Amino acid sequence: MTKSKPSTESDTESKKPSRWVRIGQRDGEIEQLLDFYWGGTEGRITGLTLRIIAVNAIALLSLMLGVLYLGEYQNRLIQSKLEIFETEIFLITAAVSEGSLQREGLSEPVVLKDNVKRIVAVFGATLGKRIRVFDAAGELIADSKILLAEGGVEPIIKVEREEEEVWQSIEMLKRVGAFLVSLLPEYNPLPLYRDDESNSAENYENVMESFHSKMSLSAWRNAEGSILLSAAMPIKLNNKVVGAVYLVSEGRDIRKALGDAWFDILKVFLATLVFTVLLSIYLSGVIARPLRRLADAADKVRKGKIRGDQIPDMSGRKDEIGELSIALGDMTHALIERMDAMESFASDVAHEIKNPLSSLRSAVESAAIVKKKEDQDKLLAIILHDIERLDRLISDISAASRLEAELSRESFEKVEIRTLLRRLLDLYKNPLDRSKNRADPDTAIKDGVMIMLDYPYEEDTFVSGSEGRLGQVFSNIISNALTFTPVKSILKIKVEKKKNRVSIAFEDEGPGIPDNKLKTVFDRFYSERPREQYGKHSGLGLSICKQIIEAHNGLIFAENIKNRQGKISGARFTVVLNVAEGE
Repeated sequence: MTKSKPSTESDTESKKPSRWVRIGQRDGEIEQLLDFYWGGTEGRITGLTLRIIAVNAIALLSLMLGVLYLGEYQNRLIQSKLEIFETEIFLITAAVSEGSLQREGLSEPVVLKDNVKRIVAVFGATLGKRIRVFDAAGELIADSKILLAEGGVEPIIKVEREEEEVWQSIEMLKRVGAFLVSLLPEYNPLPLYRDDESNSAENYENVMESFHSKMSLSAWRNAEGSILLSAAMPIKLNNKVVGAVYLVSEGRDIRKALGDAWFDILKVFLATLVFTVLLSIYLSGVIARPLRRLADAADKVRKGKIRGDQIPDMSGRKDEIGELSIALGDMTHALIERMDAMESFASDVAHEIKNPLSSLRSAVESAAIVKKKEDQDKLLAIILHDIERLDRLISDISAASRLEAELSRESFEKVEIRTLLRRLLDLYKNPLDRSKNRADPDTAIKDGVMIMLDYPYEEDTFVSGSEGRLGQVFSNIISNALTFTPVKSILKIKVEKKKNRVSIAFEDEGPGIPDNKLKTVFDRFYSERPREQYGKHSGLGLSICKQIIEAHNGLIFAENIKNRQGKISGARFTVVLNVAEGE
C-alpha cells in the first residue's frame, strides 16, 4: 500500500517550477556527490549555474584554444624549416662531393680533407649552422664549430638580449601550455637530442640512416627545451656511399616565432582574465546583492517591521534566487497567516469561554440570594449545564488546536469511499439488524430519519487520505444534518465521479441555511441550532471538517436545495476529493 504525507500548505504557497535538466540513475559515490551538490536526487542546471560556469570557463577556454593552435603552429614551423634544411644539406653535400673527392687515376675515390674543412667552414659561417662530415667508416673529418673557432671566423650570432627577456617573461605560460598539451591524447613530444661531442657517426641516428643511401631529417629538443633540427645526407660516388654530411641547427627562428605567438596568447589570456574578473565582480553583485536584500527583508520580518507582501519579488529572474524569493515570500505569508489565525483563535476561545463563565458567575451569585428550593434547583441545573458546556468546549478546543499537528504526522493511503460510507451507516443501524446482516447495506434509520446511500457505480472508488479523518468528517456532517432533519424524512448521500475527482453530497430535508451564512457555517464557534439544543455543541465541528478536507487538497462547501417554487427544501453539504493515483 502506497503511503504519503498529508498536505498542510498555506493557500499562498505557489508550486515550484519543474527542473528542466534531469539527471538519470546514479549509483554509489556519484549519487552521493550529486546529492551533496544539488541538494537532492533530482538534479538541475539553471540560468545561474550556467552563468557561473561560463564566467569561469572563458579564461581557461581561451588558453586551451591558444595551446591547441600553438601545437599545430609549431608543427607547421618545423615542417617548413625541415624543407629548408633539405635544400641546404643538398647544396652542402653537392659542394663537398664536387670539391673534395679526387677520382681521376684512382680505383677508389679519395676524400681531400683539407677541401672538406674549407667547404664546411665557409658554409658553417654563411648558414650559421653546425656542419659535420663523416667518412665511410664513420670517422669525423670536419666540424664547422671547431673550424670556426680555430680560424677566427665569427661564431654563430647570439640571440639579442631583448628577445631573451621576452622569452623569459612567457616561460611560465609556455610550461603551463606544454603541460596542457601533454594531456591531449595525440600529443607526441619531440625526442631528446643527445650530443656527446663524439667523433663517431654511430652516436648520431641521422648519420647512420644516411649511410643506407637515404636522406634523414629530424626535429629534437635539448635539455633546456629548445627545438633542434638535424639533417644527414650521404656523399655518393658511382652509387657508392663514401661519407655523410650532418647538419644541425638550433631552431632560433622557430623559437622566436613561437615566443611571439606565446606572447600574443599571454596578452589574450591577460585580457580574458581581466574580463573574467570584471564579469565575476558583476556576477557576484547579481548574486550577492539580491541575497542581501532578501536577508534584510527576512530580518525585518523577524523583527516585525514589515509583512509578507513587502518581501522583494525576484521571480522574473528564472533562477535559484528567483525561486528563493518566491519561497521566502510564501513562507512569510504562511507564517503571518498562521500568526493571524492563532490570534483569531485565541480571541474566539476567550469569547466562547466567557459566555458560560458569565452564566456560572450569575448563577452562583443568585444562589446565595434565593431561598426557595425550587429556585435553588433551577440554579444548580444551570450551573451543571454551564459546567458541561465548558467541559465540552475545552475538549473541542483542545482537539482543534492539535488537529493541524496531527494531520502533518499522519500518512495517507488509499481509501475506498463506498466501503467507508457503508461502515458509517452501520453505526446508525439497529444493533440486532447489524449483527445478523439483515439490513440493506445502503440504508439506515436514525431517530426516525432514513439515511440512504446513492452509489451508482459498480467499480470501487479510491481516494488518497486518512480513513479515520475522512470518517470523522462524514460522521460530523451526518450528525449535523440529523439535528435539523424532521422525523420521517430522508437524508441522502450521493456519490458522483467526474474525471479525477469524486464528490460526496449530503442532502437533508431540513430548514436549510440562511443565504448569508453559507460560508459562515465553517467558521470557528459558529452555531445556529434550535433553542432546546443550545449549549450542546461547541460550533467547531464544521470548522474541523474544513481543515481536514483542505489537508486532503479537497473542497467542502454548503448550499441550499430549492424546489420548483424557489423555496428552500433542505441543505446540501458537498465534499470534493481527488481520486487516488493509478485509479
